[in-house]
Amino acid sequence: MKVMDIFKFKNERMKVLHLTWIAFFVSFFTWFNMAPLATTMLESSDWLTNEHIAALGIINVALTIPARIVIGMLIDRYGPRVVYSGLLILMSIPTFIFAFGDSWTQLMISRLLLSSIGASFVIGIRMVSEWFPPKDVGFAEGIYGGWGNFGSAAGAMLLPWFALSMFGGDDGWRYAVALTGLCCFVYGIIYYLAVRDTPESKEFVVPKKSGAMEVSSWKDLVQLILWTLPLGGALAILAWRLEGMGFISSTTLYMIYTIVIIVMIYQIYKILQVNVPILRKGVPEDDQYKFKNVAALNSTYFANFGAELAIVSMLPMFFQLTFSLSATSAGMIAASFAFINLVARPLGGMLSDRMGNRKNVMLIYMVGITLGLLAMGFIDSGWPLMLAVILTVVTSVFVQGAEGATFAIIPMIKKRITGQVAGMAGAYGNVGSTIYLTLYTLVTSQQFFFILAGGAFVSFIICFFWLEEPENSFAVDYYESSVDKENSLDSSELDLAVKKVAVNK
Repeated sequence: MKVMDIFKFKNERMKVLHLTWIAFFVSFFTWFNMAPLATTMLESSDWLTNEHIAALGIINVALTIPARIVIGMLIDRYGPRVVYSGLLILMSIPTFIFAFGDSWTQLMISRLLLSSIGASFVIGIRMVSEWFPPKDVGFAEGIYGGWGNFGSAAGAMLLPWFALSMFGGDDGWRYAVALTGLCCFVYGIIYYLAVRDTPESKEFVVPKKSGAMEVSSWKDLVQLILWTLPLGGALAILAWRLEGMGFISSTTLYMIYTIVIIVMIYQIYKILQVNVPILRKGVPEDDQYKFKNVAALNSTYFANFGAELAIVSMLPMFFQLTFSLSATSAGMIAASFAFINLVARPLGGMLSDRMGNRKNVMLIYMVGITLGLLAMGFIDSGWPLMLAVILTVVTSVFVQGAEGATFAIIPMIKKRITGQVAGMAGAYGNVGSTIYLTLYTLVTSQQFFFILAGGAFVSFIICFFWLEEPENSFAVDYYESSVDKENSLDSSELDLAVKKVAVNK
């Protein structure tokens, strides 16, 4: 696929790509609708405080981790079209509640529910992989991720204008937030009517069993369980931060710990329930895959996307204090880190498609992240500002390019569980941001960059030893095992299966 092919809008494949990245754009436009309006919210309310806003920021990511796992399973079972449309329409409800909420309870609960929309990213990964062959999927996934992710930046630029200029008054922020909910609702309907899960000549392959990711060996089963545990640990850390800020009591904290433990035990039970019968029966040799590849990609997204979210959160203050800049100037410089997404992520996917070895591209990016973040750890007031900005931009190119390279590999690990693999890797990105931002409260900014560099280097080591070049990396179609052929559903069968589930419920 060439760059100019992106603009061939009459091509159905390109139409689906554009409609899907717009769905992701709308999701992130809605998910990050609070941060740019925080100051306006504080000014229009006599009870909201900075501590409330900080707590809502933590709550805004609370359910993203488990939601990405659940959504990943739903995609692989029912198809991305139904799941994406359903998520957008459903998430409009807490958005409206948050927009017009007038109590802490309403804002907190609606924000908690709305954090699930962060799982939207993994849906498009499966959709794009259904429409683009292995040789082109990296570039297509990069376009989807990079352009869709710009929804958060668009929200930061447009929502304050909507609140102050278009709507005005003390309630302007409420109507601006409600507008994002309306976008979600309307586009959810449009997406359902405008796309299909697969091209007409292609069948949608579903997992053998739902409820947990399939594995191919007893060793992989142990690895899956071990890599599942940190997902619950990240939720526990978020709860611990809220308790430390005084927004939940110690009793509530221990209740949350208990719930997390119960959920993790249940998830392990589901993993065993799905996989023990499969492993006892024996997995056909042509249907096997190695979980260590999933683990390696979990580590890369922890190190790159986790670092991106953490850096975006601290970079404005870092530049403002280090170079004595105004808040506006520091914010503009920090925004360059997010703007690079438009080019860097598609570039990472394109290079993965064209360099002949996806693993080597991944390793080069992780080395680049390590060196870039290591250099940023030496930035101080004695540096020329322009040099610091250039280094930041170059580092962001590697960070976001690595994200594109990660999801250029994910659809090839095991096609029928692409949603679950993407969900787990995506969840590890949020785990990374949670761990990193917690550590940030304990160290200086320079030390923090060294910690991020260390995380990237550890991921490089993991990928060097565990990550394997996927089978059919540059083929015109994905590898299909004997089991995949048995579990194929055409579009009409998939729609019928979804309707049956709805009737049964």
